[in-house]
Amino acid sequence: MNLNSAIETILSKRGISAADDVAEFLSDKPSLTYDPFLLKDMYEGVDLIMMAVETGQKICIYGDYDADGVTSTSLMMDVLRKMGADVSYYIPSRFDEGYGLNSDAIDKIKAAGADIIITVDCGSTSVDEVMHAQEIGLEVLVTDHHTIRDEVPDCLIINPNQSDCHYPFKYLAGVGVAFKLAQALCETANLPKEVLTRNLDLVAIGTVGDVVPLIDENRTLVKFGLRALNLSKRVGLKELMTEIGLKQGEIISQNISFVIAPHINAAGRMGSASLASRLMLCDDEQRAKELAELIKEANNTRRSVQENLFKSCVADISKEDASKGYLLVELKDAHEGVTGIVAGKLKEKYNVPSLIVTQIGDGYSKGTGRSVDGISLFDLLNRKPELFVKFGGHAAACGFTISDENIPLLRASIEEGLSEQKNKDVAEAGDTPAYDVQLQSVDLNEDFFAQQRMLEPFGRCNEVPLIRIDANIDYVSRMQKRPEFLQFTANFDGKSIRGVDFVNADIYETLLDEAMRSKRSIALIGNLELSNWNGKQYMNFVLKSAKMEN
Repeated sequence: MNLNSAIETILSKRGISAADDVAEFLSDKPSLTYDPFLLKDMYEGVDLIMMAVETGQKICIYGDYDADGVTSTSLMMDVLRKMGADVSYYIPSRFDEGYGLNSDAIDKIKAAGADIIITVDCGSTSVDEVMHAQEIGLEVLVTDHHTIRDEVPDCLIINPNQSDCHYPFKYLAGVGVAFKLAQALCETANLPKEVLTRNLDLVAIGTVGDVVPLIDENRTLVKFGLRALNLSKRVGLKELMTEIGLKQGEIISQNISFVIAPHINAAGRMGSASLASRLMLCDDEQRAKELAELIKEANNTRRSVQENLFKSCVADISKEDASKGYLLVELKDAHEGVTGIVAGKLKEKYNVPSLIVTQIGDGYSKGTGRSVDGISLFDLLNRKPELFVKFGGHAAACGFTISDENIPLLRASIEEGLSEQKNKDVAEAGDTPAYDVQLQSVDLNEDFFAQQRMLEPFGRCNEVPLIRIDANIDYVSRMQKRPEFLQFTANFDGKSIRGVDFVNADIYETLLDEAMRSKRSIALIGNLELSNWNGKQYMNFVLKSAKMEN
């Protein structure tokens, strides 16, 4: 096909220029996927499960309370049930148990009669907990995607990040690893293809929701997963989409990022660990409707608590804090269920790695962090693992427990690590970021918008293109119902573009107002989309940065 020159520039900046690579990237049916048996311990893991099914051993899936963990759990439950396994699941409480395996939960699982624990989206750092499980007679199979530390559990581990694992793609989500195990099981047990493909909707939700890079095999899984999601017959998922106002058949990756995944996460964040997994596995329409309503209520509560905490954090952050290249906000009391989201919002606002540490009593605090591209939060914190009681995560996010007396040492370690790294890709708050392409008004045609949609699914490492346009501002104001947001109208060589700013209204309101009053051109950088409203099309610009022309 003849590509728009702006689209060619965007692809080239993302390292996609060879004809075959472009064709694969834009294909409706991408083929980039790998043999599941290339994963270390996959053969042994499949043998363990096949034997358990044949002998009637009881299997417990041990998951996690976020979207990745919930979808991983639901996927494995569905596939193992289709195999005839005697299977149950366990989702730990974020508040009472925390992330990952814990010995009390393992004791409960053993008391309930389980013979085997299969972890999904957790377990790679649970050395003591796996040992405890084995001591009381449980076999353990870990499936996970989190970064591996020096010491690993002495059990079967399916995780592409193991140093001696030769799987060619290292960035699967937890649900991606679970899917590869399911793929290997379906091949071995000669199950119908539909058993696997019907779960691709869950793979899309978990992969996008966990913000892993949407490249390589993940792009393939999410492309097919979005197709499955738009055709899904999963009763619980259909009820959730109806309840939150999504129309099946029109769902894109951003709907997962900003609507579906936050709702699934809200259940665990606000205290009901297994609510979302019960919904995903529910076959009764009335019960599914009730569960979907509860999840919507949980998400509404989450949003309110989150917004209040974010405002409080921003009010306490000084310019000096933001200039250090990272943020570490210490709180005496905060709702643990939303600190991770707020850390992510701080990261977006200040464009630096951001951590929130909350006191939990007895001289200890829990921490969570989110990082910018180019700085691995796991590597940054893993410089001094001895500072933590518990620690895990990956490049983009982490969670930990730390003694209060070690927090100053953590600050010093982070500052030392950033100094050593001397990362030049992290811009100071308010700086103009790089952009993918600068458009002229002649570029804004139906071909551009149609081909921009072909770049989907968007997510980490394949973000919605950052577009620069040089325009004049005709109107700017705060939104009446959401005064923390900015709205404006830009004139781009006679074409009217509606604009919004959801993040830095305080920074750019004055600049846009000055441009309007002085009638000077201003460089706008953000995401440009073609939207429909009341039967009319208009261009919508989501502002990320602005800079007055000299």
